[in-house]
Amino acid sequence: MHLNIKNDEAHRLASELAELTGESLTAAVTAALREQLARERRRRQTDKIAERLLKIGDRYAALPDTGRTPDDVLGYDEHGLPT
Repeated sequence: MHLNIKNDEAHRLASELAELTGESLTAAVTAALREQLARERRRRQTDKIAERLLKIGDRYAALPDTGRTPDDVLGYDEHGLPT
């Protein structure tokens, strides 16, 4: 399988990267593509996590206010001991 990129800037960037890393042009392009794919996968995963957290926040915000303090909810008295 061959990849033929007819873009002067892409060729220049790939050549510069290969020279800086001491890799072949193919190795430099392959490494750059792997790194970009990894970044994109992480970004998408982060977006999914953020979306899930926002949904949790929305559900929490929709709960009625019971007037109970966090200690009441957890079951601790004024001395920090379990009730």
